[in-house]
Amino acid sequence: MIAPRTDTTSAAPPTSAPGALRRTAPTAVLLAALAAVLVLTVVEDGYYFHPGTLSWWYLACWLLFAASVWSLRRVPARHRTRLVLAGGVLVAVTGLAAPPTTSTDMFRYAWDGRVQAAGISPYDHTPADPELAGLRDDWLFPRGGACEGPDRARFGEPDRCTRLNRPKVHTIYPPVAEAYFLGVHGLSPAARHKPLQIGGAVLAVATTGVLVLVLRRRGEDVGRAAYWAWCPAVPIEGVNNAHVDVLAVLFAVAGLGAVAVRRRAVGGVLIGAGIAAKMLPAVVLPGALAGVLAGRRPDWRRAATVLVPAAGFVALSYLPYVLVSHASVFGYLGGYAEEEGYDDASARSRYGLLRLVLPDSWALPAALVLVGLVVLYVLRRGDPERPWSGALLVLGWAFCLMTPGYSWYALLLVALVALDGRWEWLAIAAAGAVCYVTAWAMPHSFDVVRTSAYAVAAAIALAGWGVRRRALSVARVSV
Repeated sequence: MIAPRTDTTSAAPPTSAPGALRRTAPTAVLLAALAAVLVLTVVEDGYYFHPGTLSWWYLACWLLFAASVWSLRRVPARHRTRLVLAGGVLVAVTGLAAPPTTSTDMFRYAWDGRVQAAGISPYDHTPADPELAGLRDDWLFPRGGACEGPDRARFGEPDRCTRLNRPKVHTIYPPVAEAYFLGVHGLSPAARHKPLQIGGAVLAVATTGVLVLVLRRRGEDVGRAAYWAWCPAVPIEGVNNAHVDVLAVLFAVAGLGAVAVRRRAVGGVLIGAGIAAKMLPAVVLPGALAGVLAGRRPDWRRAATVLVPAAGFVALSYLPYVLVSHASVFGYLGGYAEEEGYDDASARSRYGLLRLVLPDSWALPAALVLVGLVVLYVLRRGDPERPWSGALLVLGWAFCLMTPGYSWYALLLVALVALDGRWEWLAIAAAGAVCYVTAWAMPHSFDVVRTSAYAVAAAIALAGWGVRRRALSVARVSV
């Protein structure tokens, strides 16, 4: 199930300037169209009132993305890097066209940065606590008529509301994310949503650069970086909604790249930084340890070279907050997992595919067992020179089994696809968008839409695996 290493760099024959232009122009036109539609999608404020219309805009973006990546195959190899990078910048900045339209998480980021700048631990108080009343302004805590709207939350103060979701719970974000929020606030304390969006764009483009460097060093097709650079999820979730996941993705990609060239301690530190930014990159650790259980004797030394630096960085990053905080530095993490239904399969359409064939009470144990088997497979059969292959396998099947409803979780998966090249796994990212937006357009079939989206995505991933395995078998017979 893990693809072997292959050199996909095309040996481009000499091409005249007019010929190169003819082969590059269609991709450039498609990218321009993608950017234009992304801008229209971002400014379309339809999440709460017109999710069906917004879904069509999403579909147009994904179709143009697919066409752009497909046409990139015809671009001469020597021009691909510049086109991928330029297109990545163009696509990323489209997310700056409007304030966040489908998520309010960014407002919590701004609040946590403000709280820290005031010398207060972000873990000690909820936004609704009276101790923080002096930090409230009319942007994050509107008054009167500005409180009308589905994205406003009441928190107890008369004639006032807040843009923050869950204002009565402690923050959930790990220490590297909190340090990032404080840094952005320090650079622009009087600004509003734009600094965090610009930060997301910078991080998205930086991730593209790291992907290009890793692929080029391995002699593989740098055009694969377009899977990340041009993917609609990046400008929508990483830039417009400014989700901090993009920071975690940057660290995780850099960490896997370091592990692949046997700089495992450095890779462990970088993966640890990703975990301390958004927890989810912990899922890439089995990929970083791919093959440690191969053979008769497990390679515990190699495993420790990655795990110890990763765990050490996470612990050290939490330490300053532990020392200055009076409340738990894990904040609302446990409550969030419960709220999202990870301990109750019927609560939020969780474990949708498993629940088609198993009782609800069996879904969580079954998911843990199946993910554990995938992890074991990667540890025994994975390719240590391609740690992202095992990481993609674990993360992709974890998504299929747990069926999360938030589309920005898939940003890490998109980056792993760019490293590995198995584009069929992008169906998981598209399924996340369907769950987050399209399902709300059909409230009477909400669970059906979500489960169907992941069922189709899983079928596409399995079909891709089957086609690749057959192609490999044919190639071996030919040899």
